[in-house]
Amino acid sequence: MNNILVYCELDGNKVAEVSMELLSKGRQLADTLGVELHAAALGYNLSAVPQQLVPYGVDTLHLFDDERLAYYTTQPYTSVLCKLVKEEQPQILLLGATVVGRDLAPRLSSTLESGLTADCTALELGNYEDKKSGGTIENLLYSIRPAFGGNIVATIVNPYHRPQMATVREGVMPLIKSRPDSYEGKVVTHNVDDYVCDADFAVHIIERHVEPRKNNLKGAQVVVAGGYGVGSKENFEMLHTLAHLLHGDVGATRAAVDAGFASHDRQIGQTGLTVRPKVYIACGISGQVQHISGMQDSGIIISVNSDPNAPINSIADYVITGTVEEVVPKLINFYQQKS
Repeated sequence: MNNILVYCELDGNKVAEVSMELLSKGRQLADTLGVELHAAALGYNLSAVPQQLVPYGVDTLHLFDDERLAYYTTQPYTSVLCKLVKEEQPQILLLGATVVGRDLAPRLSSTLESGLTADCTALELGNYEDKKSGGTIENLLYSIRPAFGGNIVATIVNPYHRPQMATVREGVMPLIKSRPDSYEGKVVTHNVDDYVCDADFAVHIIERHVEPRKNNLKGAQVVVAGGYGVGSKENFEMLHTLAHLLHGDVGATRAAVDAGFASHDRQIGQTGLTVRPKVYIACGISGQVQHISGMQDSGIIISVNSDPNAPINSIADYVITGTVEEVVPKLINFYQQKS
């Protein structure tokens, strides 16, 4: 068990941002454990992939470059990664909690009989008091994720099986380049035929349709977010108007989503997205810990709330006391005059 392995998801020859986030965290974990960080990328025409990945601290990059792997299908990807894991014997295996990761990870876990913690929001290392042996198992992976609808945060360990597997949500890990762009690292290009058989390609992709994201919350520099205190779906339109004037996007709390004020893909927090904009304007948001965990790393936090004692005010850089109906139209009017 001599390395940490990260599966790097690709769209064509572009690496998904969540994979680079995982490499950033994987590098920290590997340094603490004193092991190497490995990455695996499967696809076609992957010549541009190493320069995207190696700067994030990859010691060894495993490439599987084959036209049959151009688009994700379950069985060949599972076969390739299962055999690679058996060869490399990583102690930790990380994947993004994406559509692909949520399909691939449980199949890998089942085949490898390793266990899996899904949709993690944090990863740490710690010790475990083993009741079976009466001793302490050191440096286990703590897979941290919300549970029971986000009402508690669970810390899950896997003391007896390897690799310790986890899928991690997009946006919860900061991107950290730990190597210069000129750093080359070690790249191993594998023969795909050594890892698959003809039966793995029983499914053929006839047509592929990809819908673009309906919002750009993860990439927005300004986020205007609304909570249950916004009051209605109609009032949320004011937030969209303000966000448009500020060249930003609109987010929401779980309470606002549950009330039908905003769509689920705009939910920010433990059970939604994690965002780090330069400016975060929280409108009618009380500031429950489940929501704060998804936006607390924003550059500047502005709270618009009728309650001067709202919990979110304690982390806000600026507080505007007043109702959304009073404050937001004034902000809209101001920026309309400036535009």
